[in-house]
Amino acid sequence: MWPLLVLSILALGTILERMWFWTSILWRERKIVERVLDAAESNWQAATEMALEGRRQPIGRYLYAPLRLVNPDPEVFRLALEAAADDELALMRRGDKLMEAVITISPLLGLLGTVLGLIRSLRSISFSDLGTASVAGVPIGIGEALISTAAGMIIAIVSLVFYRFFQALWYNQVRIFRKAGSELELLYRQDWLQGEISDTLNNSDTSNSVKLKPAEIPEVSEK
Repeated sequence: MWPLLVLSILALGTILERMWFWTSILWRERKIVERVLDAAESNWQAATEMALEGRRQPIGRYLYAPLRLVNPDPEVFRLALEAAADDELALMRRGDKLMEAVITISPLLGLLGTVLGLIRSLRSISFSDLGTASVAGVPIGIGEALISTAAGMIIAIVSLVFYRFFQALWYNQVRIFRKAGSELELLYRQDWLQGEISDTLNNSDTSNSVKLKPAEIPEVSEK
């Protein structure tokens, strides 16, 4: 029971920490995404500042990663988004390994406690004691031994419920990251394409003006 108590404390601490983490994320990330995308439609500097203000949230750090680059190529912009997404999504899974360990080990520890309790209860009786009053306490010992199995299963079930719940929240974050990143990348590619078209038109106008410039005729002095 002592190892089960330790596992239950670890699981409870992880659950509370993850609940606080996910609550803070879900409460603020939508506002950050909306502010950054709205600003990116007209002013990239303002979008960068909005993302910088939200760096305390994973979605803010994710959007700020490509915006902090100086005039990056669209492919570099996309790679920065992907690298930031990998880092932030990996950090969001903190505590999963501990929860998996608790889910796996708790029932086994409970079963081990039950087996050891049964061994200890049955060791105290002999065949000559069967049917006598000396074996009256054996069922009580067996019942106490089964408590560890029940405790281990309860810890594992509760941990599994919250583990699946956190997994669902994580998969939802993957969807949100992909959607926000795709929209931001699309806005950047459109702006980049417009800039390329403008540069091409400016270069074309410059070349045409050079071609239309009248040739200078050298003056010939008469002797």
